[in-house]
Amino acid sequence: MLTYQETIRPSADLRNHYNEISKLCREGRGAVIITVNGRGDTVSLGYEEYKRMKARIELLEILAESDEDVKRGRVAPIKDTFDDLRSMLKEGLS
Repeated sequence: MLTYQETIRPSADLRNHYNEISKLCREGRGAVIITVNGRGDTVSLGYEEYKRMKARIELLEILAESDEDVKRGRVAPIKDTFDDLRSMLKEGLS
């Protein structure tokens, strides 16, 4: 399981220490939680980490949909599936 290092910083640090927070996000694979009045308000991630997290979420959604298809019996023999894919690829190349 993937775990993130979390750093908690007050919202005033965004204004007063932005470069430090930005560096934490870029160089670490963690999240910086920004608080307002002592309560969590916003989470900041480095851009590369954001893209990785988004890709993982999209993959999990696809896997969940696939699992639902299997549970509902919406499956086909793999040979038929690959034959269909080959036909679609040939049509696209023509």
